[in-house]
Amino acid sequence: MKWKGLRWWIIGLIGMATIINYIDRSAINIMWPYIYREFGIADADNKSALALITTFFMIAYAIGQTVTGKLMDAIGTRLGMVVSIVGWSISIALHAVARSLVSFNLFRFMLGVSEAGNWPGATKSNAEWFPVRERAVAQGIFGAGASLGSVVAAPAIAALYLAFGWRATFALIAILGVAWIIPWLVINKASPDKHPWLTEKEREHILDRDRPVKSVTAAPKTWRQLLGYKNTWGILLSRFFIDPVWWLFVTWLPTFLKEQFHFDMKQVGAFAWLPYLCAAIGGLLGGFYSSARIRKGVPAARARKEAISIGSVLMLVSLALTAFYLPSLKENINLAIGLIGTTLFGFQFIIGNIQTLPADYFHGRNVGTVAGMGGTAAVAGTLITTWAVPFITRGGYVWFFVLGAALVPVAWTCITFIVSRNPLSVGLQHQTKHQTV
Repeated sequence: MKWKGLRWWIIGLIGMATIINYIDRSAINIMWPYIYREFGIADADNKSALALITTFFMIAYAIGQTVTGKLMDAIGTRLGMVVSIVGWSISIALHAVARSLVSFNLFRFMLGVSEAGNWPGATKSNAEWFPVRERAVAQGIFGAGASLGSVVAAPAIAALYLAFGWRATFALIAILGVAWIIPWLVINKASPDKHPWLTEKEREHILDRDRPVKSVTAAPKTWRQLLGYKNTWGILLSRFFIDPVWWLFVTWLPTFLKEQFHFDMKQVGAFAWLPYLCAAIGGLLGGFYSSARIRKGVPAARARKEAISIGSVLMLVSLALTAFYLPSLKENINLAIGLIGTTLFGFQFIIGNIQTLPADYFHGRNVGTVAGMGGTAAVAGTLITTWAVPFITRGGYVWFFVLGAALVPVAWTCITFIVSRNPLSVGLQHQTKHQTV
């Protein structure tokens, strides 16, 4: 049996895993403004408690990104993704039996470690199954899964919460991850060079990596060795500054809608998904843009940086306008949602191209490791902004958007001025002095 376009089925499954990942992680952010009183938490301590829960998740997520990056390089993406999704499905199910803030923190920590594996696993699988000219498109597909997960999460979780309560909601969404494992193991039987369902034409297409140095097999490097490369720091610092903007909305958008517009759970379900639909479109278009530019002969580095620049401008303008006009936006929810949607569109236009860089700059068993390190850097930046939010929003949300706007140009600078101009030449440059990265 031969399947045409098998690589697109693989990335489609990873996109589905990412949707499930975001449904699971978003559940507590959506329900928290309406359940925190059950744990004896006062209204004034609401945001600080959510920040604490998020901190436990993010610390675990930071650890998990680096550890699971090594795991994916060690056992491969087929088994590595299974380990990750089984772990996070069990963790989200345990939320149903939480009895206190302490137990929530414990279960969020478990969820953070296991959910982190989705990203280095997806990046590594992308490098295995796609040549360079298609890689940003593939990255955009699974990146859109993060946005689509949030699109689905808001109305679905609101409906489950209103119908069954919050405990049953956590138990029910855990089933999704377990169901995903079956098609993943059936379809992703082996790597592209050995997969029995691949047509010879597609196998040849996939294994043509468009790399200048094809004969060098890269040995895995230590974290310390990888930190000796300027490209590693460009990836890490850009993730440190840009990812917190996304997490500002993933964590706080339901709370913002409740406090700024006095939304109930039904209204959150009706409106909160719209910005993430914009984000999903941005993720796909960002990937298509850079891939189209590469097909026209533009160097990969330039194409990625063009996409990052376009997304950065969109984010900066929309965040600045939201901060400036926020007092008047209380009377115009549609404009507020539109500006937030533009911000998240710009973010996803950017992030797929940044997340593609580990596969562009590094070879073999170093891709998952660098991708995981980038995820850890992203979490470190997010932890800082998470704890800033309860303080900067005491008098309103203007500084919330100012903070996001300030981070964008810094992240853009890290990519534009730190990362080497031609990522595909890294292996060639270091072939004689070092081993190919």
